[in-house]
Amino acid sequence: MDDFRSKAGKKAATVAIVANCFLTLFNIAIGIMSGSYALVSEGAHTLSDVATSVIAYIGFKIGQKPADDEHPIGHGRAEAIGGLIIVLFLGMVAYEIMQGAIERLLNPSLITTPDFYAAIMAVLGIMINFSVSEYIIKIGKEIRSPAIVADGKHQKTDIFSSIAVLLSVVVSNIGYPILDPIIGLIIGVLILKTAYEVGKENIDNIMGKVPSQEFINKIKRVANKTPKAQDAHNIKVDYLGSYAVVSLHVKVDGNMTVDESHKIAHIVETNLINKIPEVKYAVVHVCPIGLDYNHDQEKDEK
Repeated sequence: MDDFRSKAGKKAATVAIVANCFLTLFNIAIGIMSGSYALVSEGAHTLSDVATSVIAYIGFKIGQKPADDEHPIGHGRAEAIGGLIIVLFLGMVAYEIMQGAIERLLNPSLITTPDFYAAIMAVLGIMINFSVSEYIIKIGKEIRSPAIVADGKHQKTDIFSSIAVLLSVVVSNIGYPILDPIIGLIIGVLILKTAYEVGKENIDNIMGKVPSQEFINKIKRVANKTPKAQDAHNIKVDYLGSYAVVSLHVKVDGNMTVDESHKIAHIVETNLINKIPEVKYAVVHVCPIGLDYNHDQEKDEK
């Protein structure tokens, strides 16, 4: 599985970097030649995509490192940290684009009417960005990599940017060239929106946000199907990038020996790790059937 994740992550990063290098070169070159600030802005955005794809892959590779003495449950949070670094890049790019757009709106003499070469490039950008972003997000979800999913969502904003560029070229040539910097400003806002969404998702990952009820139910089903274990409860999940650490309680016959209940706990742990791909580590506490106590207490009440 780790080998599959490594190869898939490398493939996603390679596709993203090659596609964005192509788009950066042609967006900026054609944007300058055609007089489209919106297209030049989109070129700056795709240039940032190259950097963020590299960051996403670095975070992914660090997250793949096995546990060691200093990181006993692995390096998975590196992927979420990579996602947050991507947010910083998005914020800087958005600021530069919006600043240039506002400057042109305040000084209309800087505005030029783009020619239709910009429109052709925008259509090409829409097709490439759609294909690449869908591919990257698909791989990211398959290998459960927050950093790669974040990079794919970043790439996806370029679809809307390219559509906006296309509209700006058409409307500018109808007689409203001021739309070109307005579209540049909108692109900046779209990038900020993506930064917020990616940032929130990765902060939730790092901060240990409660997982979906579906995931909790899956843990319960696997635990409760283990022979002699029942009523899985007090389930806690801590995400570390692409994988999760789970702790839970299960009820067993109170007349069992310590050795017997210990074996059941280990079987439940093994089942969770083997049957739920997201779970990399599991800790199971056994409770005698019929004993009720407050799980919010630091220690069980006597």
